[in-house]
Amino acid sequence: MLIDTYGRVATDLRVSLTDRCNLRCTYCMPEEGLQWLAKPDLLTDDEIVRLIGIAVTSLGIEEVRFTGGEPLLRPGLAGIVERVAALEPRPQMSLTTNGIGLRRTADALKAAGLDRVNVSLDTLRPDVFKTLTRRDRHRDVLDGLYAAREAGLTPVKVNSVLMPGLNDDEAPDLLAWAVEHDYELRFIEQMPLDAQHGWKRDGMITAGDILASLRTRFELTPEGEEKRGSAPAERWLVDGGPHRVGVIASVTRPFCAACDRTRLTADGQVRTCLFATEETDLRAALRSGAGDEEIARIWKLAMWGKKAGAGLDDPSFVQPDRPMSAIGG
Repeated sequence: MLIDTYGRVATDLRVSLTDRCNLRCTYCMPEEGLQWLAKPDLLTDDEIVRLIGIAVTSLGIEEVRFTGGEPLLRPGLAGIVERVAALEPRPQMSLTTNGIGLRRTADALKAAGLDRVNVSLDTLRPDVFKTLTRRDRHRDVLDGLYAAREAGLTPVKVNSVLMPGLNDDEAPDLLAWAVEHDYELRFIEQMPLDAQHGWKRDGMITAGDILASLRTRFELTPEGEEKRGSAPAERWLVDGGPHRVGVIASVTRPFCAACDRTRLTADGQVRTCLFATEETDLRAALRSGAGDEEIARIWKLAMWGKKAGAGLDDPSFVQPDRPMSAIGG
């Protein structure tokens, strides 16, 4: 069991498969990209599956989310999914992606055992998409979403970040579109995880701003805390249901007290929080010949030291050195 000193138990593992991405989103990385990890620094497919196996069979992990960077850039992805699906007990598996490669991979991922996907899409306007991502791939994302739904990777969730002066007026349109296409939309407050360290709390689009905008067109009924559990998104029924919309207010309404997540970076580091500035090296233990019990012990010790919260309201908060592309969302 992965328990910390505050009594929280981690049952959800986020696994970053690569730090690379084929977009250059303005809130994540600079236009020229980043210094990518060298291939020897990355965990191999066998190492990833072994660590997930330890987490599932020995440490109580019930859900595995594959992230990046962009996880669809990982050549062995379908094989990793298939091997994790064979674990006993079998964890629930999902994938967070920008959607660009889903049209060609959705069927294979479903056949391998993937349960569902989260797709990032911040705008319905191709020109704004190009400005936000610095790439002209809007149609590819829409096609990927359709392919995921047709393959049965449901519920298909769409993650959107609103940026001042770019797409901050699109919340109602995005929700209307999501309802029409049977996607579950979730808005995410912009977080301080950009490589340029340009994030500023003043001026960011908050959960309150998003809800006020949505209510100009829709009636929103809160689901309530009992249905939320440890999920990061607060959810509302749209016009009485059955469609829902969520808001992940990591900055203005942090949910640290109910956090049930542990994170594994693409180079084999355990992170106890998305905003953590410390990591625990499992790759070194793996490659030095440590047994499963020893790796589990190291992982437990890392989680025991998890802090009470992310500390975004603390004036001394220091933004993590790794951008979101290297940590996994």
